[in-house]
Amino acid sequence: MIRLGVIGYGGRARSLLGVMDRLDVGAELVAVTDIRNDEIRRQMESGGRDAGKVAFFTDPDEMLDSAQLDGVIVATRPSLHAQMAIKILGRNLPLFLEKPVATNMADLAALHTAGMVSSSKVVVSYPLRVKHLALLAKQIIDSGQIGTVEHVQAWNNVIWGWSYYQGWYRDKSENPSLFLQKANNDFDYINYLVGVHPRWISATTSKRVFTGDRAAGLCCDDCEEQESCLESPFHGYFTKGKEPRVQPSGSRCLFAVDTPHEDSGSAIIEYETGMHVAYSQNFFARGSAGKRGASLLGYKGTIEFDWYTNELKVHMHHTPRTETHRLQTAGMTHRGGETVLADNFARVIRGECDSLAPLEAGIVSALMCMKAAESARTRTFQEIAFGAN
Repeated sequence: MIRLGVIGYGGRARSLLGVMDRLDVGAELVAVTDIRNDEIRRQMESGGRDAGKVAFFTDPDEMLDSAQLDGVIVATRPSLHAQMAIKILGRNLPLFLEKPVATNMADLAALHTAGMVSSSKVVVSYPLRVKHLALLAKQIIDSGQIGTVEHVQAWNNVIWGWSYYQGWYRDKSENPSLFLQKANNDFDYINYLVGVHPRWISATTSKRVFTGDRAAGLCCDDCEEQESCLESPFHGYFTKGKEPRVQPSGSRCLFAVDTPHEDSGSAIIEYETGMHVAYSQNFFARGSAGKRGASLLGYKGTIEFDWYTNELKVHMHHTPRTETHRLQTAGMTHRGGETVLADNFARVIRGECDSLAPLEAGIVSALMCMKAAESARTRTFQEIAFGAN
C-alpha cells in the first residue's frame, strides 16, 4: 500500500485523490497538513473518506518526519508551492506538485537548486501535455508526417475568465500574472510537443475591458447594477443560460478600481533552433468563442487541434488530404489528463517508470511566464535563463 501525505487539502488535492481511488492504484491517504483540519475532517466524513485513518498536522516538517510517507502531494495556494516542495525534495520523497511550481524568481531559483541535488521523482500537475489530443499530436510529430515543426500559433480564449478577477486569484501575492496562472500550462505543452528549448521571449498585455470606477472590494451581491452589468449573477442566468448563480457568494466586481490583472496578453517565443511560437490568451471571450489549442506547422503539413471541440486535424501540404480525428474524452477529468498524471504518480512511487511531467518542465515553463510578465512590464526581450536581463 502506498502511504500518501497531502500538504494543502483543497479542491485540487481532493480531485487527484479521487482519481487515484477510482483507478485503484493501491494508495491510501494517511496524513494531511493544513490549517483547516476540523473542517477537512467534516469534508472527509461527508464525502465517504474515513478521517479516523488520517493523521492531521499543522506543521509540514512534523508530518514529513513522522508519518512514514511513500509520496506527498503539494496543493497549497501557489505562493507556498516552492517552499513546500523544497522540504520534500530535501527528504528525497516522490512529489506531486501543483502548478505554478513557484510564484517569484527567488523561490523558483531555490527550487531549481534543490531539484538538482535531490533524488526525488517529481510529477508536476500539467494535464494538458498528457491529454489525448496532445499525445496524438506528439505521435504524429514524432512520426515525421508533417516534417519538423517550424512555426506554432497557439491560443487560449478563456470563457470562465471572470474567475481570475472575482475570487482569490485576484490576490497578486498568490497570482502575480495571468501568464503564470494560465499560460503556464500552455507553454509547457508547446515545449513538450516541439521538443526543443525556449531561449527568448517578448510579451505584451492589455487591460481594456475589466476596468472601471466601482468601489474597491465591491461584491456582486452588494451591487445595485445587477441588470445592467453583464457579469452579474442576474445576466449569468437570464442572458447566458448558466446556473442561477454563476459566481460564488462574495465574488468581487470585475469593474472595480482594485481589479489587478490584464484581460488579454500575447507572447512571442524564440527557440534554440530559431523557430518561434506566437501565443495569445484572452479573458473576456464568452460562450462559443472559447477555444484552446494550437496550429503546429511543418513543411510537409500542419496539425491543428482545439480542446473545446476535442478535435485534431492534419492538413497535408503537398497532397489533397486532410485527416480529422475526433476524440471521445468529454467525460474524463481534465479530458483524461488528470487520470494519466494520477496513474503516473503511483507508478513513479513504485519505481515502475519516470515522470511524464518532470520538475524541470515546471521550472522552465514558470521561468518563461515570469520572463513574459517582465517583458510586458519593461517592453524588452527577455532571455529565458536565471540571472539574465
